[in-house]
Amino acid sequence: MSVGVTERDSAALDAYSATVVDVAERLSPTVANLKLLARRRDGRDVPSGAGSAIVLTPDGFLLTSAHVVAPRRGGGPAPGGVASFTDGEELRFEVVGRDPLSDLAVLRTHDGGLSAAQLGDAAELRVGQLVVAIGNPHGFAGSVTAGVVSALGRSLPARGRGVARLIDDVIQTDAALNPGNSGGALANSAAHVVGVNTAVAGIGLGLAVPINTATRGIIGALMTDGHVRRGYFGIAGNVRPLPLAARERWEPGECVEIIEVVPGSPAERAGLRPHDLLVEVQGRRIATVSDLQTILQRDVVGTNLDAVVLRDGAERRMHVVPADLESNAS
Repeated sequence: MSVGVTERDSAALDAYSATVVDVAERLSPTVANLKLLARRRDGRDVPSGAGSAIVLTPDGFLLTSAHVVAPRRGGGPAPGGVASFTDGEELRFEVVGRDPLSDLAVLRTHDGGLSAAQLGDAAELRVGQLVVAIGNPHGFAGSVTAGVVSALGRSLPARGRGVARLIDDVIQTDAALNPGNSGGALANSAAHVVGVNTAVAGIGLGLAVPINTATRGIIGALMTDGHVRRGYFGIAGNVRPLPLAARERWEPGECVEIIEVVPGSPAERAGLRPHDLLVEVQGRRIATVSDLQTILQRDVVGTNLDAVVLRDGAERRMHVVPADLESNAS
């Protein structure tokens, strides 16, 4: 009996190893080691940081974490640098655009012929599923670690231009991540990139920004425009259960209670008030703050959005015209 168990364990280990090896061989050429450079007053470039990046297109677009290429203290432009690959190729890159509120950034080299990664869909992940992380921890290029999806639906706080926001649906994994892994690939067993790794050093926790419909839109906007345009309501809210009286109409579940309305904001102009319960925007059921954030990531600035709130037990339909988030950020 023990022999049979050993044989089964050996077969499982072989299958696990084969999967990780296959993902590593297919994906490692698409993950770059970033060496960030800052220009001194005398015109010399000096090292200013490190990280990882994923090749998006053969003609030179790369994806990384926004914090990896954040401007250094004292302001100035986001740094450029050198992207090196497992075959020894080294290419200069520049920052096309970065979005701190999703912790994603797009870089560009001007040499073609790169091996591009295939993007997957994090919405298909399940807790316990095998994932493989590839990056450059502490500058060790092409390092591979493997583990499982520990949890889904985590939130990660982000801040940019004075605006605070939560990055939603973050992937938690027990694959070992260390400084330098940020911006690298988290892949499933098919070698499809399902997340962009963010190393949280010192607490044994690995997180990844998911590749999904929302982040694909952000990546596309960064590639074409260099920035992300978001709508701005001007509310702060918390998730709470629907009142019993509203559940027959709106089905059991949650809604967003408005805690604060920013003076002079689109929400105030539309007549929204603290303690209103937001249940629908533009025909989409609102159960979490992320539902609203998803709508506002679309090109809705300046458009008239229909919103349904519950106030004192009664339904009210409001019309909110979102402003541009950047113009309202301090």
